[in-house]
Amino acid sequence: MKKVQKVTKFLMPVFIALVFCWVYCLYSGVQASEEAQKMAEEAHKAATQAAAEASKAMGSVAGCNVLLNDSLGLKGKLAKIIAKTPVCTPTCTKGCIDPNAPRGYLGIPGAPKPNPIAGLLWAIWVGWIFSTVGAFGGIMAGVGHITIFGLANYAKSFKKTNPALNKFLTDTIRVSNMFLVGLSALVSTVNYWRMKRIVAPLAIALAIGAVGGAVGIAELTAGKISLKAYIGYFGLAVFAVAGFMWYGTTERARAKRKAAREAAKRFEEAAKKGGEAEGVKVVKFGLTECVFTFYGVEFRFNPIVAAIGGLIIATIAVFLGIGGGFLLVPFMTDIVKLPMFIVAGTSAFVVFVKMVVGITTYMVLKGVQVWWPLIGTELIGIFIGSMVGPRTQKYIPDIWLKRLFVILAIYVGLRYTSKGFLGRSIVPPY
Repeated sequence: MKKVQKVTKFLMPVFIALVFCWVYCLYSGVQASEEAQKMAEEAHKAATQAAAEASKAMGSVAGCNVLLNDSLGLKGKLAKIIAKTPVCTPTCTKGCIDPNAPRGYLGIPGAPKPNPIAGLLWAIWVGWIFSTVGAFGGIMAGVGHITIFGLANYAKSFKKTNPALNKFLTDTIRVSNMFLVGLSALVSTVNYWRMKRIVAPLAIALAIGAVGGAVGIAELTAGKISLKAYIGYFGLAVFAVAGFMWYGTTERARAKRKAAREAAKRFEEAAKKGGEAEGVKVVKFGLTECVFTFYGVEFRFNPIVAAIGGLIIATIAVFLGIGGGFLLVPFMTDIVKLPMFIVAGTSAFVVFVKMVVGITTYMVLKGVQVWWPLIGTELIGIFIGSMVGPRTQKYIPDIWLKRLFVILAIYVGLRYTSKGFLGRSIVPPY
């Protein structure tokens, strides 16, 4: 007992330190990205000054209407889009491509080239937070791809000169998020299944609805969403759920979830004693009602309602290019009224199904591509974080898991909502 308490006291400061490290990485990553971009612009101006003078002497007028008309060795849908992108000239320095620049993201000359070590470390955090809370993996992956690795600013530069490239890069961010969340969900599902902490009937019902939503929204929105709109909706969805989840931590809301509180209490006591044998046991499963127990406490839900919920959640999640755990978690904790200790694993299973369907639809049917050097490194980090999460979760009280969720949701929601709809962030980094 005392040993477990010592471990818990040790983990909580580490837990808080991880959150502060995340905020620091976010800030420093943005600063580095902006500085690198400024240096690149200055170097480009210096290198093209002589050419500008020669061009003026010849009486020619250069602008952003001179297209590459060359795929630059790239393949697929991206090759066609790149060919229609303006060439960088002395009078066109933004929203263009310099064929002689070093190749970066997706093999595009002059594109950002994310640091593999940063990608690995960030992915460990993404895997840990998703496997611990059952949500926020896609959102954290999105923060990394959008802000820390500078992909959003790069995509934004093509908004006027080549809207198709702007939207294609937006889709690559969405799919890249899905890869990270998909692997974390798979690893988490296996781990929680072994611990008997997945409500299989509920996960299946949610997944059935999720398949329809994932395919439908990918078909309707691929190649049609601008980066600015994507960031705005991304933040708005997160911020709205933060309020809902915060209400769930109040005494009034918790009083309505007596069964979940009792089950969580019994699980925490068993974890302190070193035993986790009981887990989820299905008592009854029918079309309109399913009954199961967790540590002797009975729960019930309607599979049809769960399937409809899965459809709606998947539609929103795949549109945003995230797992949807931030919607699944409140759905299961505040509507189905389950304890967090079985929500994370159940959410992971549903998210995995959605990510497989979403990735397949975007890449196979819509021709969206990802940059494998970055994705490959990140998947290693995801695996590490996802293996650690389920093993540390039991030492963190149920209420603290929800409060962590709310804190992160408020920050991320405020930042991206303001940046998407107001044009600037109202919280740091600005």
